[in-house]
Amino acid sequence: MAARKILLVDDSETVLLIEQMILKKEPYQLITAKNGREGVEKALETRPDLILMDVVMPEMNGFEAVRWLRQRDATRSVPIVMVTTQAEAESMEAGYESGCSDYITKPIDSTELLTKVRNILGS
Repeated sequence: MAARKILLVDDSETVLLIEQMILKKEPYQLITAKNGREGVEKALETRPDLILMDVVMPEMNGFEAVRWLRQRDATRSVPIVMVTTQAEAESMEAGYESGCSDYITKPIDSTELLTKVRNILGS
């Protein structure tokens, strides 16, 4: 069985490295993007099984990227987990309204991230 693909979208190299360190122990193919626009392009190009999406990024923020992905047949049903420091209720509400599947807050807890990824991917 081919490795499940996870697209990591964040403008912080540090966050991308942390996510990769947590997830590399599992049999996932990890793809990275540094902003919302690049994330949308890579999602359409690679067809990931899951997307971890930051909210505050240059060029296109996470909410805009999620709305854009939800409008495309190829990415409409891909689970998207928002990864953000913005844990306030209105931020979470905006994320769910834009079409995200779940939320995780920074600093990233490795157990929480792995549990959510496994639950979503069924592994």
